[in-house]
Amino acid sequence: MKVILADAVDWYVRLHDSRVDDSTRAAWQAWCAADRRHAEAWARLEQLQRRLGNAPSGAALTLENARRDRRNAVKTLALLLGVGAVGWQGYRLSPLSADYATRVSERRQLTLADGTRLDLNTDSRVDILFDASQRLIHLRQGEILVETAKDPRPLSVRTAEGDVRALGTRFSVRQVAGVSQVAVAAHAVEVRPNRSSQVVRIDAGQRLSFSADSVGPQQTLAADAQAWTRGMLVCVDWRLGDVVNELARYRPGYLGCAEQVAELGLSGAFSLDDTDAALASLADSLPIRVRRMTGYWVRLESA
Repeated sequence: MKVILADAVDWYVRLHDSRVDDSTRAAWQAWCAADRRHAEAWARLEQLQRRLGNAPSGAALTLENARRDRRNAVKTLALLLGVGAVGWQGYRLSPLSADYATRVSERRQLTLADGTRLDLNTDSRVDILFDASQRLIHLRQGEILVETAKDPRPLSVRTAEGDVRALGTRFSVRQVAGVSQVAVAAHAVEVRPNRSSQVVRIDAGQRLSFSADSVGPQQTLAADAQAWTRGMLVCVDWRLGDVVNELARYRPGYLGCAEQVAELGLSGAFSLDDTDAALASLADSLPIRVRRMTGYWVRLESA
């Protein structure tokens, strides 16, 4: 399997080369289709890449430097894959390292000691720190929805970019690569980036993204933005590429979309518990086909 993983890494680097052409992509697809283990190795690499979005800055910088040189990139990625998530980031990425966690395609709802309700979306991890002076939810990965309980102690969600302080509210926080996304369904929150003195209030019906240095503009929150808590993805005038990226969070392996169809627009509601049915529905309503090499490698292409 190590040889196959090394081949997957080599393909990854070749596909991300600025000079990549259609013949290289076709050869890679043929390699994935040739053996079930090839598709599994590619899925493992894709999973690693998603996790790199939450990597410590030192590790991310090391990988970025390696990408500039193909030989070093192969060596670096192969090392990360060979060591595995626990060996590379240690205790940090193991589900056992978190107080509460979900795996890909899993969601979980729980009630904390103070009565606060917490929903964990797919592939998420949180730590909880409640003491005499504070209630702190540390979002290490993924996405959560918080519905606060009455308590004199302040409640905050901490991400890699800063803190989100609840002001008696229902809100969600999502951790992506270098950015935290906040959406407020009721009352308000205050956002405090790590490396800025800026404090921004977000009222109900608004959302924004923030980095460690700055806060982005506020935007109107879609009515069904938090439908994932009910196992649904609701899209109104979305790009197909964005729909695919969102569905990919809820299934293991690779789910992609060809550039030729990524800009197709659509609206609809899709089950997050049955992404195969969601893909079938997309194929029925759009001029696309679902190409499967294995259950772990799926791509939407022009019909």
